[in-house]
Amino acid sequence: MTLPRTTSRQIAVEHVRIACARPFAEVRAALAAAVPELDANIVALLSRGDRAAIDEHEAHGPKLFIFLERDHGALLAIAGGRKNAVQYEIGNPITASKMTRHHLGAALYAPLRVALYETEGGEVLFEYDRPSSLFGQFGNDDVLQVGLSLDRELEAVLLAAAGTSAPNEEAAL
Repeated sequence: MTLPRTTSRQIAVEHVRIACARPFAEVRAALAAAVPELDANIVALLSRGDRAAIDEHEAHGPKLFIFLERDHGALLAIAGGRKNAVQYEIGNPITASKMTRHHLGAALYAPLRVALYETEGGEVLFEYDRPSSLFGQFGNDDVLQVGLSLDRELEAVLLAAAGTSAPNEEAAL
């Protein structure tokens, strides 16, 4: 009988913060307009192994979807008042399958988490962990390449929603 074992190691994760040039409601609406809700049919197509339909979707469909949107600000009513704070799960099941076929542990970070919130001072921010830094830990170049692609796709859509045209290096932690 094999005994269970636990291992652990530290990894470096690059955390990104994007300062938005628009008010919270406008950023939230811009993100919703740019990134559609998850099309559950994609999961069914993947599950059936329908390569032709998946290829068609990859060629003509969105690169990212909102899997889930949580109103985290509502949870703060107990602490004195509701806040503008939303947590998103953003990704693409096709993209996830391209990583998890090489390393199932990559499922831990697919979809990605993104926070959008407004500070007490009125600043609106996106925060997330850079996908390549999360997926790079698995030591698989195929997984890393997908993570690098996600870096570009996620950053582009968040910058556009934020009303910012270029990365703000000072905003990165």
